[in-house]
Amino acid sequence: MHRKCPECGDRIIGRVDKKFCSDGCRNAYNNRINKDSKNLIRNTNNRLRKNYRILEALNPNKKTKCSRAKLVERGFDFNYFTSIYTTKAGTIYYFVYDQGYLPLEGDYYALVKRDD
Repeated sequence: MHRKCPECGDRIIGRVDKKFCSDGCRNAYNNRINKDSKNLIRNTNNRLRKNYRILEALNPNKKTKCSRAKLVERGFDFNYFTSIYTTKAGTIYYFVYDQGYLPLEGDYYALVKRDD
């Protein structure tokens, strides 16, 4: 019985545990299989990166106050953050890596940078 490459159908020659006829077929197969998840991951990482840059630009001194309108105007997406921190008092901070924001009254946010 001859084993066939799952990508191109050619006969596989070599070790018993070899699954593809070449590196090219292996790469093509895995790229095709993982395409959707790679797009999702890439798009999510791009949104996180954009949010991070916006927070970093608006908060150069590690602590400031900013309006929601200013964040939205720059393209900030409140659906994308990397972690949530809740203080003992119950205050909830949202973080994009080490840049954080805390919702305040009147559509304002406290912007903070967490120390390493």
